[in-house]
Amino acid sequence: MARLDAWLWAVRLYKTRSLATAAVRGGHVRVDDKLAKASQEVVPGQVIRVRRAEHEDRLVEVLDPTLAKRVSAPLAQAAYLDRTPEKRPPIPEMVGRVAVRDRGTGRPTKRERRDIERLRGR
Repeated sequence: MARLDAWLWAVRLYKTRSLATAAVRGGHVRVDDKLAKASQEVVPGQVIRVRRAEHEDRLVEVLDPTLAKRVSAPLAQAAYLDRTPEKRPPIPEMVGRVAVRDRGTGRPTKRERRDIERLRGR
C-alpha cells in the first residue's frame, strides 16, 4: 500500500509529490467524501475526488494501490478507473459571446458593469 500523496503523484494526477501533499493538506482531495491526510494509506475500491481548478473535479476509483513511484502514463491510467462525469454542453445562446469593449473607451459605467456581470452569469 502507498501513501495518498505518493499515489496521486505516481498516477500522474499531480506533477510533483510536494504539489500533491499541498493539495491534500489544503483540502482539495477527498477520499470517500471525507477530508484526507497525506499519510493516509490508499486501498482498492476507494473513490478519490481531486479538485484541480475552480470548477474542475476529477473522480477516480483506486484499482492498484501499490504504486509509490512515478510510472509511465499507460501504467498510471491502469491504476485507477476514471469516474469523472462529463461536462454539461454549453448553452447555445451563449456560445461565442464575449464582452468586448472598444480600446480607449474608458471604464465601464455602472449600467455596463451590470450588463457584463449578467452576461458572465454572476
